[in-house]
Amino acid sequence: MRLSRGRTGVVVLLGAMILTLTALAFPALLGLEEPDGGQDRVIASTRYGPLTEADRDFVVKVRAAGLWEYPLGEMAMRRGTGKEMRTAGEHLVVGHAGLDAMCREIAPELGITLPNEASPQQQGFVATVGAKSGKEFDSSAVTVMRVTHGQIFPAVAAIRATTRNTLVRRLADLANDTVLDHITVLERTGLVEYDRVTFQQTGPAKLPKDKVTPPPPRPGERVLVLRPRPDLNVNTAAPTPTPSPAAP
Repeated sequence: MRLSRGRTGVVVLLGAMILTLTALAFPALLGLEEPDGGQDRVIASTRYGPLTEADRDFVVKVRAAGLWEYPLGEMAMRRGTGKEMRTAGEHLVVGHAGLDAMCREIAPELGITLPNEASPQQQGFVATVGAKSGKEFDSSAVTVMRVTHGQIFPAVAAIRATTRNTLVRRLADLANDTVLDHITVLERTGLVEYDRVTFQQTGPAKLPKDKVTPPPPRPGERVLVLRPRPDLNVNTAAPTPTPSPAAP
């Protein structure tokens, strides 16, 4: 690698280093953008249609996403410095409670074992953001959430387009609405740095599989329930697009 001389070269090099370090601090949610299994391998025949490896992995990872995004949403509700940030937290909590309820409903029907803990990587996201305060907390939370939701969005669409299982299709429908809603409320905070987000979504740091895989529940362990929050009265359906200006 050849280094540029002069002040401009130093600035460019430092900028690249900062972007790389940021990507390492907030890597993408690996495992959802590139499913472990494929739709070509059927692992079970159910009355709702064939269940593939990719279908199973999707259900598990939607559940795992809630196990870290729900507590991060609660944190944003308590510690967000502005109304938009606290609103985003409410949407995260309500949205993932709904997805969690559907995961717990369909998993027994499909013979899928759900995790009770997020992956080590996901737990690291919460710890990293939780260690910050004030505006730095807001910015860090929005960045990691917008990056991971941007990675999840096309994965949801891929499952929705290819699954032959009606229950998995229902979950993908709900996940599509929920993720789009979360992306929208995060962007309304005004804290999304789009160049930074794009870089981190397209160039994620690669981690070992054990860091991005949620651990299985212990024998006899009860399924953790993400508490519904009807008191928040939040609508997490996909937002209605803003109409384009009428042509003159």
